[in-house]
Amino acid sequence: MASIVCPKLGGFPANCRQSELHRIQYLEKNMYTVWENRGFSGFQKTTKTRCALATDVSLKPSTPLNEKDSMLANYVPIYVMLQLDIITNDNVVKDKEGLEKQLKRLKEAGVDGVMCDVWWGIVESKGPKAYDWSAYRTLFQLVQDNKMKLQVVMSFHQCGGNVGDVVNIPIPQWVRDVGVTDPDIFYTDRSGNRNEEYLTIGVDNRPLFSGRTTIEMYSDYMKSFKENMVDFLEAELLTDIEVGLGPAGELRYPSYPQSQGWAFPGIGEFQCYDKYQKADFKEAATKVGQPEWELPIDAGEYNDKPEETGFFGSKGYLSEKGKFFLTWYSNKLLIHGDQILDEANKIFVGCKVKLACKISGIHWWYKDETHAAELTAGYYNLSDRDGYRPIARMLSRHYSAFNFTCLEMRDYEQPVSAKSGPQELVQQVFSAVKREEGVMAGENALERYDRKGYNQILLSVRPNGVNRKESPKLKMEALTFLRLGDGLLLKKNYNLFKTFVKKLHADQAYCPDLRKYSTVVPLERSKPKIPIEELLEATERLEPFPFDDQTDMSVGGALDDFIDDLFNMIPFF
Repeated sequence: MASIVCPKLGGFPANCRQSELHRIQYLEKNMYTVWENRGFSGFQKTTKTRCALATDVSLKPSTPLNEKDSMLANYVPIYVMLQLDIITNDNVVKDKEGLEKQLKRLKEAGVDGVMCDVWWGIVESKGPKAYDWSAYRTLFQLVQDNKMKLQVVMSFHQCGGNVGDVVNIPIPQWVRDVGVTDPDIFYTDRSGNRNEEYLTIGVDNRPLFSGRTTIEMYSDYMKSFKENMVDFLEAELLTDIEVGLGPAGELRYPSYPQSQGWAFPGIGEFQCYDKYQKADFKEAATKVGQPEWELPIDAGEYNDKPEETGFFGSKGYLSEKGKFFLTWYSNKLLIHGDQILDEANKIFVGCKVKLACKISGIHWWYKDETHAAELTAGYYNLSDRDGYRPIARMLSRHYSAFNFTCLEMRDYEQPVSAKSGPQELVQQVFSAVKREEGVMAGENALERYDRKGYNQILLSVRPNGVNRKESPKLKMEALTFLRLGDGLLLKKNYNLFKTFVKKLHADQAYCPDLRKYSTVVPLERSKPKIPIEELLEATERLEPFPFDDQTDMSVGGALDDFIDDLFNMIPFF
């Protein structure tokens, strides 16, 4: 087992006394016992497999390709996100005629499909198990009639309070009503501020909601979705079911909410001060002989810099207690995702869909030794500890894609003071997913319609370019593009977007047959549960796979922008 605290992986000072090292190894060993005693003994031992190299990993299309179609192995499908409020709070399709016109424009551009959030706060708004799928059925039928594919997100979070949110769709009122008498069902920061975006991990397995636990509510919702959308599933309209696992649908803590005053590039705050998580941490610390340990009180506020805090600036995160806390905090997130994805897999097993999970691209402070913004979000990632491979290993057991954001960003576009590293972060994550034999997909984090952004996305999805004989060893399964709206369909933006789509398709014509560039098979049942020890073996930080400096499928540069500007002044172009 790779130690989570040895100098190689956790950064414990090399000159530490031998007795201190033995003490930490004792704590590490006993932490696993704590998790088992807390009801997580389901992580059964499995047969180890070696980590895959990039040369070992290749997603082969279902249909053998002839020489003429061999370039289709480089084809990356694109799904455009629909508007957040395409289904209104009143549970109707917003501007159906207008949407149909927009879908036709996407179809003309060669887009493969669209993505939509399926909001818990809309579908189950009337009361427990009082589901109303009618508006979504209308929407799905419209997409099907336009001969497009569909990605859906099981959106168990609130819309509103995050970057890019201009719509407010809260979680169901009857769920929030429980929080009137028990506000600890919501994530809580050190100052006691509650965040109603998503229910805290602390109540995952507590029957506080009309006798149901959080996990049971999510499971029942997905079961009802499947029962009511079985015809669309059988028709293979749906390609991906992304399971929302946190705020903004991402597997993370709500550490940087704009609704709480956060502004880029603040480090954010830890979100584990509800009574349920506080009790869980206290029990875990007591089990390893440290009942006096408390949750951090010196980790700063949302908009602090790392050096302004004791936990980060004074190296508290590298102390014995700091490592214990961060291991506990990040593994709660792993267990949360594993439980819900296991439920999703049981429900959709046998359907010809892929599961997916979105992970946030927290690129600010990535080049700072503390990685503070990642740590507060639950990604225990340091220069000598990989915080993403354990997530990738967990997702791979459920055949779930790892959907990562910030593909469009370059380091030099970020303020130097933020110590951002989006390019290196994407490289690390892509390498981690492939080493765990996982499926990689991605999104852009911000709305952009410029050549620099498009070229960076094209590099991110095929970081070593196209392969004219077979599928590239490094290629994303799909791109989900943010977002459909008037901005995208403006003449200048739309014309360049069409070129971008063609380059994603490796200069190939739109291909309606997914089997020619991807796998289309019934979802298999999740592999055996992975012990927490084996998940943590994946924290060993390895060199990322090399990425090219530029894409070989460029949409052009500054000269092309100049020419476009000239043509866009001519009305008939």
